[in-house]
Amino acid sequence: MTAHPPDEHPTPHTQRHTGGVLGAAVERREGRQKVGGTARYAGEYQLPGRAHAWPVPAAVARGRVTGVDTSAALALPGVLDVLTPGDAPRLAEPEDGTLAVLQSPDVPHRGWCVALAVAETLEAARAAARAVQVTYAAAPHDAELRPGHPDAYEPEVVNAGFPGRVEFGDPEAALAGAETRVDVTYRVPPLHNHPMEPHTSTAHWDGDRLTVYTSSQGGTTVREVLAHMFEMPEERVSVVTEHVGGGFGSKGTPRPDVVLAALAARRTGRPVTLAYPRRYLPTTVGHRAPTEQRLRLGASADGRLTALLHEATTHSSRVREFVEQAAVPSRVMYATPALLSAHRAVPLDIPGPSWMRAPGEAPGMYALESALDELADALGMDPVELRVRNEPEREPGSGKPFSSRHLVECLREGARRFGWADRDPRPRSRAEGPLLIGTGVAAATYPASSVPATAAARALPDGTFTVRINATDIGTGARTVLTQIAADVLGAPVDRVRTEIGHSDLPSAWLAGGSTGTASWGWAVHKACTQLASRLAEHPGPPPADGIETRADTAGEADADSPYARHAFGAHFAEVAVDTVTGEARVRRLLGVFAAGRILNARTARSQFTGGMIMGLGMALTEGSTLDPAFGDFTEADLASYHVPAHADVPAVEAHWIDEDDPHLNPMGSKGIGEIGIVGTAAAIGNAVHHATGIRFRALPLTPDRILAGLLSEG
Repeated sequence: MTAHPPDEHPTPHTQRHTGGVLGAAVERREGRQKVGGTARYAGEYQLPGRAHAWPVPAAVARGRVTGVDTSAALALPGVLDVLTPGDAPRLAEPEDGTLAVLQSPDVPHRGWCVALAVAETLEAARAAARAVQVTYAAAPHDAELRPGHPDAYEPEVVNAGFPGRVEFGDPEAALAGAETRVDVTYRVPPLHNHPMEPHTSTAHWDGDRLTVYTSSQGGTTVREVLAHMFEMPEERVSVVTEHVGGGFGSKGTPRPDVVLAALAARRTGRPVTLAYPRRYLPTTVGHRAPTEQRLRLGASADGRLTALLHEATTHSSRVREFVEQAAVPSRVMYATPALLSAHRAVPLDIPGPSWMRAPGEAPGMYALESALDELADALGMDPVELRVRNEPEREPGSGKPFSSRHLVECLREGARRFGWADRDPRPRSRAEGPLLIGTGVAAATYPASSVPATAAARALPDGTFTVRINATDIGTGARTVLTQIAADVLGAPVDRVRTEIGHSDLPSAWLAGGSTGTASWGWAVHKACTQLASRLAEHPGPPPADGIETRADTAGEADADSPYARHAFGAHFAEVAVDTVTGEARVRRLLGVFAAGRILNARTARSQFTGGMIMGLGMALTEGSTLDPAFGDFTEADLASYHVPAHADVPAVEAHWIDEDDPHLNPMGSKGIGEIGIVGTAAAIGNAVHHATGIRFRALPLTPDRILAGLLSEG
């Protein structure tokens, strides 16, 4: 299998499969387990005497629990216990306030856990939870992100440690003097992580030792948090994340399920499984915060930006500050002598927002790339050429040189593959009966970074190798790619290398998040295997009975400051058909071309790229949530009302890539690819809808009611 379909017009950077271990389309190592049903997830550990727990969510938007009557629940058959804020074991205060469950009668938002029922069966636990009677002293609450909110503030730092504000030049003056100006506001609603496997944990105490099987993106972090909260040494906590059924950021750090399961297991002396019901997830595990983004662009007549002002407003929770860094992409993308990139946040009495695939970049690039399309219209310029014309020599926000940047190549190659040159740029220029057909383009970017990790590699007498690292595979193919990295360094076939991951007793590693997994874990594996290869070269012959092992830590390397701005880039092209009778928009084609360093596995990479693009399609057309300010909760709380794309919604999706040789990243030369696929997709689709209809819609999702109203208003 080749990395790409046959190409009659190859470009100098188009990657080809060379037959080596790295880059090859190796099948997933755990594929048979998943297909055969033998892969064990967090709720499938059948420990002797296992009980089940079910949470009781708060029924007020803010206030205090004044009483919990558990008598009816405890009288039900099979019920073991009901934990309440008044009698649950006390824990050390966590850094993340969302984990301080059952530690206080205070209710910071609706859905906060106010009791936990534990029973012999899942059904009994659910019935017991419903029988618990909770009384409250309700307090006034504020759950509305409204213009001019008196509590709005400008944070010094936003998510991922970015400065809340970056400014250079004189943006306001430069904008006022621009020959062409665009001043537009784009809105993205709350969005929710809905992994197939809900947030689930099974906890078991054996004396003073705690073992948890949990659906998490990072077992090392879970171990650290639990050890702190239960005030015990980390070596007495084991966290198993053998298989994880998706996370999209919502499992990046521990969530209440793992703390509650451990509390219930300690209280009952039994192993306890807690699987959060899907309807409870929006109030429990985070969400993508809504953003209102004002973009003001100024340009000269030839299309060169003279001013770029990007101001994002979002909400946060009073429990834990989290500010979506939506204005950060404007510091990366385009050359301008005057820039303002700033954030404002409003703390509310709401469930806390958190990470969701490409936080910041996904909503931020939707707004920026849509506004750039509006500027292209105002200038009468091709949207691809406008982006090319504003290509920067250095990263605008930092002034650093790029370690590699092939955005222009992605745009050119994508345009060629998509047939962009055949496009009539006039809106509403193409119709098929009641259908209006349009095409759109948008760029993509995502940071390329890594964090320290530790790995061990062992050579065994039978000629096989074992690699051990506490990485987590959340469906990305981490096991497979780490095996390929090891096999490449050791000069061994992949079937001679076994990779152990997903257990906190293994050498420590950071979580799967921020598209840093492979870059971080792979660096440690590469280093350990390089050392092992040297040891084997020094001692010819088979290893001794206990093998030869090396261990490597990348602290001081993977986290070293870089003089380069390191990012992956890409370009999205979309074709849509808009039904003028129903208002329905259907995507017919999606095509993405990415520049993400060295691609380590063609099969899993294409899966990641297309998966992100499909998620971006959902962001554009179907996904959206509503925070009811009176109720303090989200009205779309299940997959019947929160619409993710189904098979019928997904068109022909193509993902290609440009081969990059970037020596400033890691030993593999790779960049993260888990998130860049979603970045820019919604903008490309929105731009295509504008091209089809001639109407600019500036709020997502582009649902039939919204589009039909626009069509009717335009006659």
